[in-house]
Amino acid sequence: MGYIHCCGGLRKTKSFRIVPRDNFVLCELDVLKKCPVCGHFVVQLTRVSKDDEISTVRKINYKAKKFFEALQRFILYEKIPQKAPKYGQGSFYLNYNEFGVKKRCYSNLSTLKIGLVENKNLNILKKSF
Repeated sequence: MGYIHCCGGLRKTKSFRIVPRDNFVLCELDVLKKCPVCGHFVVQLTRVSKDDEISTVRKINYKAKKFFEALQRFILYEKIPQKAPKYGQGSFYLNYNEFGVKKRCYSNLSTLKIGLVENKNLNILKKSF
């Protein structure tokens, strides 16, 4: 999956490899079906020559559709990005904090004993003069 810069941001595109011609080593075609900001159809052809020179051709809307139809017969395959494996995620959990005190979880409200016993002898509201 490639990116095309349109309307001040990088937009994800479909990428295709094309048969290299005219002394080019690598040819890649990026197609943006619709820009989320301006709604344009954008096609960008990026080519790399034997001297490591990069050339780009960019077309928008009607010209882009004609350009894409002309290059469709030269498409070898679509580049599909590989998903990165999720290594390094263990299941170890340390039950102690940085001071060596065991961590306590207060999210389990059924273990809390607040308000279970009512103290009738508590005289907070009575004022004695």
